[in-house]
Amino acid sequence: MKALKKIVFGSLMGASMLAFSAVGASAAIVCSGDSCWHVKDTYQYPSEARVVVHNDDWKWGAKDKYRWREHAGRGYWKGDSWTDWK
Repeated sequence: MKALKKIVFGSLMGASMLAFSAVGASAAIVCSGDSCWHVKDTYQYPSEARVVVHNDDWKWGAKDKYRWREHAGRGYWKGDSWTDWK
């Protein structure tokens, strides 16, 4: 009986840790001008980037004029050019 309790307790602890790690994952939608893209991690962008960081569930309104412009790597859109930065 003690072994069963340990197994159940261990399973519950493992599930709890997994749930908390999923909540801790960060993602966001970043917009600069009319360009928006997804990021896996939220960054501190330089002030000259002029970006707005939104929660991952953010959606623009029906009258807003944005477009998705996904890009790999760390950086931001400045007009029609992607600027890499670290």
